[in-house]
Amino acid sequence: MTGQVVGYLRVSTLDQKTDRQLVGIQLNRTFTDHASGKDIDRPELSQMIAYVRDGDTVVVHSMDRLARNLEDLRSLVRTLTGKGVRVQFIKEGLTFTAEASPMSQLLLNVMGSFAEFERAHILERQREGIAIAKVKGVYKGRRRALSQDQVEQVKLKVAEGAKKAALAREFKVSRDTIHRYLRAARVSRTSPKKPEKEETA
Repeated sequence: MTGQVVGYLRVSTLDQKTDRQLVGIQLNRTFTDHASGKDIDRPELSQMIAYVRDGDTVVVHSMDRLARNLEDLRSLVRTLTGKGVRVQFIKEGLTFTAEASPMSQLLLNVMGSFAEFERAHILERQREGIAIAKVKGVYKGRRRALSQDQVEQVKLKVAEGAKKAALAREFKVSRDTIHRYLRAARVSRTSPKKPEKEETA
């Protein structure tokens, strides 16, 4: 096998670790995104696609680490194999190349659909668990991705001209998260204050 072996890793939040992905696999280079997989607009993913060349192999722990829906999964696999790059999924035990057979395409569709269904099922169970916790009064909500101090740092750096994509990498969150906190800060700043009550004699 010629070319480099390149690993792609993705975790959804800062709390998740990558130490269970691609364990024991010799890699020439790795690209790691700390971002949601809801779309393919991820900085390290884009860099990885631009980096790999004909003869390289991209190794991913599982299909859902590369994409969370079948459409994006198929698009990414086509993009990579179209460059002459092999795409290997460790958990599913599948490898795709530019010379993909009809059977391998069928497996990609079936396994991708299964991964998408599995994720939807997990999310449904999470929603049910949250609903039960709310009824019991023990639901505390999702942990903030950025502390208030970090939000202030982001606001200051944006005011100084920093790029939001660079800030997302620096704080290890998605660009959507950066935009969400900035929007919340703007709304908070522009919201009209409630009139003070007049003192009565």
